[in-house]
Amino acid sequence: MPLGNSGYLLPNNPMNQERFEWLAQAIRKYAGEASVVSVQSIDNLSTPQLIARFTEARTCDYQEVTRELQKLLSVAPYQRAAGRMSRVRARFREIVEIDFFNSPLQKRVEELLARADASPAATEGPKVNPKDYVGRLWATRPRPGIDRLASAWLIRRFIDKKARFTFALEGHVAPDAVPFDMFHGGFGHRGEDCTFETLCREFRIRDGRVRAIGEMIHDADLRDGKFGRKEACGIDEVLKGWARKGIPDKELLDRGIEMIDGLYHSVS
Repeated sequence: MPLGNSGYLLPNNPMNQERFEWLAQAIRKYAGEASVVSVQSIDNLSTPQLIARFTEARTCDYQEVTRELQKLLSVAPYQRAAGRMSRVRARFREIVEIDFFNSPLQKRVEELLARADASPAATEGPKVNPKDYVGRLWATRPRPGIDRLASAWLIRRFIDKKARFTFALEGHVAPDAVPFDMFHGGFGHRGEDCTFETLCREFRIRDGRVRAIGEMIHDADLRDGKFGRKEACGIDEVLKGWARKGIPDKELLDRGIEMIDGLYHSVS
């Protein structure tokens, strides 16, 4: 939040403190001088007044995003440009990161985003019967990457807690197995969606954290920057490193599922 024309204010919380300390350290490393100063009080602004100013600043930001979303919602879903929606989502995440005092408009924008994300197909009923996929064997290609590992986590957490997994080459999938992320048949990439997103749509998984992870997996797997989510790219590199070390497919799967589960619990 700007303070007159002389500087900006940030709440003194552990995250901001750490950022400034790292910045100061970097400046000193290159022979510069830097000090981290904590302001205890401002004589003509009380704490409630400061919080009100922060909230007012974020209100303006959220109102701008709201107007953009209302324009998008005024047209048919198939007419909405994916790139435009991606920019709105990215802007929303930027605002949330500096919304230190939780503006009431944040929830309103989240609701509008959820409406914009809803596709006509999602209101027509499930495309599959989830009961038909309980107790099944799921098959995917060897050397699983982030989309397949995240999909396996999704299957085991939301579709079948006791799901079993196997690896098979294209054309050699067991007749009773359900293929996923194979080149032919089963659940895989469809349109702009990665396999994880396809499973979410087909099984109507409506979980805010899963939706966020879906955006991360999409960006890490397809590298198209659609959602501007880079959180899973590091996980993808770790998985690639393990694969290069020759870790067996089953162990890769177990490790990947555990990492995605940790990511799920870290998403707010």
